[in-house]
Amino acid sequence: MKTMEGKLSEIIKEIKSKKDKKPRSVNKGGRPKASLKRSNHLTVMCTIMEKKIIQMNARKAGSNISVFLRTLGLNERVKVKTLPKEVLQLTGTLNHVAANLNQIARKRNGVDELDAMDRALLNQEVRSLQGLVKAVKTYLE
Repeated sequence: MKTMEGKLSEIIKEIKSKKDKKPRSVNKGGRPKASLKRSNHLTVMCTIMEKKIIQMNARKAGSNISVFLRTLGLNERVKVKTLPKEVLQLTGTLNHVAANLNQIARKRNGVDELDAMDRALLNQEVRSLQGLVKAVKTYLE
């Protein structure tokens, strides 16, 4: 018959062997796996000052730069820059004047001489251009 010490040592060995064979739990620890892996890179060119400002704003928001820029890019609406109505009108008028001058130059470079009507049109276009130049200067001031 085994002694009490023998039985006790067998029980201790059995407990140790059960501990070694115990399956690991589902949660192994560490950072949990992301459900949607982000593996694409996006490079943004900026000055050193812009970089510092972005870093500071990300820090204020309590996130890293990647999360900060992604959130800003996906949630913020970008304002589309449009030209003022006056600039668009000016472009149209300049295109019209350019077409008229092109017709006059073609006639002048050909065999035909400018008659009184063509000279009057040319003077009118010159005055129109002078008016446009004045309008542009006024707009820019």
